[in-house]
Amino acid sequence: MSDLLSIQNLNAWYTPGKPVLKGLSLELHANEITGLIGLNGAGKTTFLNILSGLHKDFQADGLKKNRKPVSFRDEVFKKCRYTVFAEDHSFSFFTFREYVSYVFGAYKKPLPKAEDLIQGFGFEAYTDKLLGDLSMGNRKKAFLITAFALKPELLLLDEPVNGLDFSGTEFLYEQIKGYGAYGTLLFSSHVLESVTLTADRVLVMEEGRISRSVSREEMDGEELRKSLKEV
Repeated sequence: MSDLLSIQNLNAWYTPGKPVLKGLSLELHANEITGLIGLNGAGKTTFLNILSGLHKDFQADGLKKNRKPVSFRDEVFKKCRYTVFAEDHSFSFFTFREYVSYVFGAYKKPLPKAEDLIQGFGFEAYTDKLLGDLSMGNRKKAFLITAFALKPELLLLDEPVNGLDFSGTEFLYEQIKGYGAYGTLLFSSHVLESVTLTADRVLVMEEGRISRSVSREEMDGEELRKSLKEV
């Protein structure tokens, strides 16, 4: 598979001399669904924040998109990726429909027909409510609907199951599994079911680096638990 994104020897920190990511290297393949798992503190969220342009204290020997050097804060890269964070309290005074209009304007894309996504996530009653008035789960649905309607080349999801109800989780799994038709999806999760049911490949993060890459053919819940040393 061709590489969408290649990262070599990525180091990141919050306090100088105390690295959170330590020589992390990986390739994200085009049109692949990749799960990212690891114990709390392994560095998953820090890594996704770097890809999202939110964490600037890092250095790397090589960052390439489609084999060309890239900066995660360049406008060109920003326009190819969208992130759904584990918790997001931004745009509290926007309604869902206002937020979608804002995002699609920023990405210079025509407004989508997202009714199937709205219905699939059970969000019909909340489209004209302020995001700040929604529960955690419904805020998460608002951002997920926006993400899957936008269909960026690189979609990043940080703990996407958190806060979702059962039906919302099942519908999310369907969207994740089918995303390879549109682009590359990388998501972190502490729920092994999420990765074993949806991912083409799983990356195991330990102590700030990728310790193991597991293909779908090799994927087994018990083996992944062993690699994490606990459930």
